[in-house]
Amino acid sequence: MVERFSKGGRTVAIVGGGFSGSLFALKLSAARPDWKILLVEEALHPGRGLAYGACAPQHLLNVPVHRMEVGLEPRFADWLRQRSGLLAEALDESGGRLADAYVSRQLFGDYIQQLTGEAVRRGDLRLVQSKAVAVSPGSRRLHLADGRVIPVDDLVLATGHQSSSLPFKAKASRRVIGDPWAAGLQGISSDATILLVGTGLTMADTILSLRAQGHTGILHAVSRHGLLPRAHKDGGAWPSFLDIGASPVEALRAVRAAVRRAKGHGIPWQRVFDAIRPLVAALWHGWTIGQRAQFLRHLRTLWDVHRHRMAARIAATIDRLLAEGSLKITAGHILALDEHKDGLTLLLRPRGAKAYALDVDVVINCTGPRMDLRNSLHPFLQDLLARGLVRSDPLGLGLDTEDSAVKDAAGTVSGWIYALGPLTRPAWWEIVAVPEINAQIDRLVERLSSARAATAPLHTVFVDMGAGI
Repeated sequence: MVERFSKGGRTVAIVGGGFSGSLFALKLSAARPDWKILLVEEALHPGRGLAYGACAPQHLLNVPVHRMEVGLEPRFADWLRQRSGLLAEALDESGGRLADAYVSRQLFGDYIQQLTGEAVRRGDLRLVQSKAVAVSPGSRRLHLADGRVIPVDDLVLATGHQSSSLPFKAKASRRVIGDPWAAGLQGISSDATILLVGTGLTMADTILSLRAQGHTGILHAVSRHGLLPRAHKDGGAWPSFLDIGASPVEALRAVRAAVRRAKGHGIPWQRVFDAIRPLVAALWHGWTIGQRAQFLRHLRTLWDVHRHRMAARIAATIDRLLAEGSLKITAGHILALDEHKDGLTLLLRPRGAKAYALDVDVVINCTGPRMDLRNSLHPFLQDLLARGLVRSDPLGLGLDTEDSAVKDAAGTVSGWIYALGPLTRPAWWEIVAVPEINAQIDRLVERLSSARAATAPLHTVFVDMGAGI
């Protein structure tokens, strides 16, 4: 059944109603109120996505409030002031400064969800509550799981992060939890011994969830390097210093030298990383495929733990668990897993040491989102890839794009299919935080609403995103 809409003008369908898709819908509908803006999303209340939906009050934003402003009205800070009863701990930590407070991720999800819902009720945009399954490129028709077919002029992919997978073979069971945000955590015994696969921010969030539901058992966490995300720290500033023509090795040396100089001036290393932030896209853009692969192979882990940091309260919880022995971190690999009537036995090989057996009750996958779309489980992305309408980049980081327009299997830039957010990581590298995604959205809104391509090169869009992001 072909569905048509009474409202005239151009029809833009956005597949995915998480943060990226919802924010784009809000901004495009404001720029072009005469267009039909369709938000295709299964959830009844879009706007949250994984980052701001599958979370609890104890899960904090890893940036302060003032870095979460995205140009909407009311501003996030003003919206929060109407809910001051939920901010006591965050304001106490920030000395009463709301702009510098680390509040619950749930609150930001509530904020975007509310503004999106209001726009739907006003008729500024339409929620199409279904799942996109295919597209007919010749007629530009979007096919939905419920049988509806929607003619579109432009298609915007905003499906967000792909679900992660364990880095070793394991049969699905109640003891092996592949999704840490699933309801399966609720069934874990309070004294269970748990192995967390991954030691990044997903691990920290999972620990907070477990402890919040009364878990007191021993926690083991393992990753290749055994490195934890670093904590945020206030104070000072550092000027831009990095040459955008630097190779990965040259950039590493320059950063280490700057950190040493900053330490001599009493300025935390966090400010040095913040000074790099506006240059990341330009650096990445200038690297060859070989240099990008070198970065991913040798430097990515170091970058991630220093760049994607924890709020001070979360870091304090992790440090306390480590100090009391409730949390044990191992750098190494899991070679095998065997499930039996008494639990799970894993063969764990620490780096530089012999493998040994570890008995646990539950294994939880905390490896974080998967970027490689070549084995995507998303039906719509599978269809687009199979038809050659989009293609993965050579390094398996996401979709190959040029200024948010996707490239097809032959490398031709599309004139009507676009992508936003984590899907476009190959072109930007850093495109998972709110400021970068917001900048990308503003750029695509301008491009579509004014019918002209942006003149500034893609990698020059970012400016100083500020501390702590």
